[in-house]
Amino acid sequence: MTTVCLVGDPEVTLQYELLSRETARDALATYDIAEPFANSLAVETVSLGAAVSLLNDLNWYCARFVDEALVREPSVSREEWLSRDLATRIRDGAIRPAETDQRLKIYAVDEEDRLVDPVFAVREQGDSPTHQRADGGETVVVRVTEDEFEG
Repeated sequence: MTTVCLVGDPEVTLQYELLSRETARDALATYDIAEPFANSLAVETVSLGAAVSLLNDLNWYCARFVDEALVREPSVSREEWLSRDLATRIRDGAIRPAETDQRLKIYAVDEEDRLVDPVFAVREQGDSPTHQRADGGETVVVRVTEDEFEG
């Protein structure tokens, strides 16, 4: 199963914003909703194509209420997330999954389960870069496109 996770803008309550609007509520109605991080909404879809399609259906809401739209596709990585743009490029065949593990955006997860302090890193020869945090807490790794990395 492919997971879609929307991380809300800190200024809004994401689940309220999405579920209080009929079109978004209808798009999410067939899914079991989880909250893996603070102010987030995650659902399991049947494929990468379905995940990208759901994000496209929710695009208006993503533009207004979402800080990050993430996709975790087990055929690419079981632990790391993909940015929405990278997931779309993989689905469209513009990039092969094996070519996606170099550019990373790494978040720290704070004591309130919020994704904070993103840093960009380049993976070299299979290493696993980490977020440099004094407390050594949990991190979330997101694979990003070259444009997202440089932008």
